[in-house]
Formats: sequence, structure tokens, C-alpha cells
Amino acid sequence: MVLGGKEEDELEIFQRSDVGTRALHRAAPREVTDLRDCLSLENEQRCRQILGPHLKLYEGDKGRRGAGQTQGKGQGRWASVLVSLCSVEGEPAFLFTLRSSTLKGRHKGDVSFAGGKSDPSDRDVVATALREAREELGITVATEKVWGVLRPLRDASGMMIAPVLANLGPLEVLNFKPNPGEVEEIFTLSLSHLCNSQNRGYTHFRVGSKYGYTLPVFCNGKHRVWGLTAVALEHTLKLIVPP
Repeated sequence: MVLGGKEEDELEIFQRSDVGTRALHRAAPREVTDLRDCLSLENEQRCRQILGPHLKLYEGDKGRRGAGQTQGKGQGRWASVLVSLCSVEGEPAFLFTLRSSTLKGRHKGDVSFAGGKSDPSDRDVVATALREAREELGITVATEKVWGVLRPLRDASGMMIAPVLANLGPLEVLNFKPNPGEVEEIFTLSLSHLCNSQNRGYTHFRVGSKYGYTLPVFCNGKHRVWGLTAVALEHTLKLIVPP
């Protein structure tokens, strides 16, 4: 994918700043129907139809390029995350990991979806997400569980992130074997919690003395969800909760 020009409009571009925040604003309330319908076959088919055209964004060499084939810092690099829907006692939820505090880098100890950089052996961005889920969580997610791929995100280093949406099914039948070197904890947040406006907000960041950008944040749960994980989650909620 070419960065710049018409293709630039296909990307959601966010950066992280260490300067701090200007304000945290609560999200406006949103009326929703029975949230259990979000996991229905009808809604799945609706989401698959919406996500289908996005596959074109990942076709060609740029969508298959391995993590080792870079063009400058972050350029030409791809990673995938598995945005994991599931159900807990019949209620829709999302599955998250808490990254190990022993990992290197600034994202250790952060909440995330299972995922990582592409490997030359990966067939596509979906294969990357499923492989990373297997390595981090110890579960095998069948390709038919994948609903599709959302529009790509780009992190501060220039790496492109493919959010792959899948429904893992009932949490009670999943047998996790997390990799302790990468995952400190596996936890869920219910869809009802995430859709509650009291648990959602937006943080305005500044760069220097000026306004820089805004990122969503999900709070009041076991762990705060922020950064690109929150961005991918917000986009997914807009997709799966029928208007």
C-alpha cells in the first residue's frame, strides 16, 4: 500500500506522545438493542459483507511483506492483531491480554489484543493474527471463525496494523495455555460494559504547547484499554453493534 496520495485516506493515523493529556471527555450515550444479537448469524453475515471489500487493502506485496523487509524505520512493516469476540455465560464480550511486564519496550504491561509482526511464512494478515494467537494464547482459531479485517491502522513508528475480527465462541470451552514470556493475564470485558457511556471517553493529547490528537479510552474495568487497542476496539464496536 502506498502511503500518501489517495491511499492515505484509507488509513487511520495515530501517534503517542509522552507530553500528557489535555482533557478526558466522556462519550455520548448510545442507544442499543439486545447486545446478544451482535453474535447472531444475521449480524455476522452483515459484518462479513461490510468487511469483505477491505481485503483489497491487504492484497499484493505490501500486504504480505514480512516483518524483516523494511523500508526505513517502520516503513513497509506489517503486523496483525486478533480482535477477539467471545461469549461469557451467553453474554457477548471481548478477550484481551495484559502484556508481560518483563517484555522490552514501552508497551510492556499494556492491555492488548493477541498479535504481532508478520512472518515471511504467513500467507496473509489473517494468518499472522491466527499464528500470533496460537503462540500467545495457546489456542487454535479456525479461519471460519474470522469475520473479516478492518481498515488498517498505523502506529507511531510507521508500522501498519491489520485488525482481524474473529468470534472465538463460548469462553467456557476454550482451553488457554498462555505464553508466560508474553502474556501476564487473559481477561474479558463484556459488550454491555464497553457500550456503557460511563465507561468510555476520549483523551486529547498535546504535542508541545498545541493540541495534537485524540484517542478513545475504555475505563472502569479490570484494566484500562487505551492506545491503538482502544482505537481498534472502538472501530469494531461501531461495526458489530447494529445502528
